[in-house]
Amino acid sequence: MKRLFISVCTICVVLISEVSVSKNIDTTVIPMQEKSARTFYVEAQLGGFGKSEFMVDTGSGYTVINEQTLESLKKSGKATYVKDLLGLLADGSEKRVQVYRLSSFSLSDSCKIRDIEVAIFPGSTRHILGLNTLRKMGAFEFSFAPPQLVFKQCGEA
Repeated sequence: MKRLFISVCTICVVLISEVSVSKNIDTTVIPMQEKSARTFYVEAQLGGFGKSEFMVDTGSGYTVINEQTLESLKKSGKATYVKDLLGLLADGSEKRVQVYRLSSFSLSDSCKIRDIEVAIFPGSTRHILGLNTLRKMGAFEFSFAPPQLVFKQCGEA
């Protein structure tokens, strides 16, 4: 009886170890930089534009880029108009914004998605990483110490 119990426990330990290892294989850690007013930023790569800083905002339904960035993406054929959207801003006001589809967006070499929709804000306002993009990246954890986003299975299947 003791021998059977030890064998079963050994098998349990091996199975638990294998599950833990497979979870770690798919985990992607994206460092964030904390700035004033307790805001957090990540670096993202926009296809056809290059690297850019995005404020992480889980209260924003859409990822946002500014008009200047959009113009560069349109020139290189990496942005396509989708629709107009009536957005509710943080101050409670409503604003009609254009939505474009970008050909690619990535937070790291292993965390890439295609065809992401972004809302366009005027001028050179900051970029925002919103929920529509975070959802496409998969399940994630937002950590304050250290400041980082941890994705369990980053990017589209």
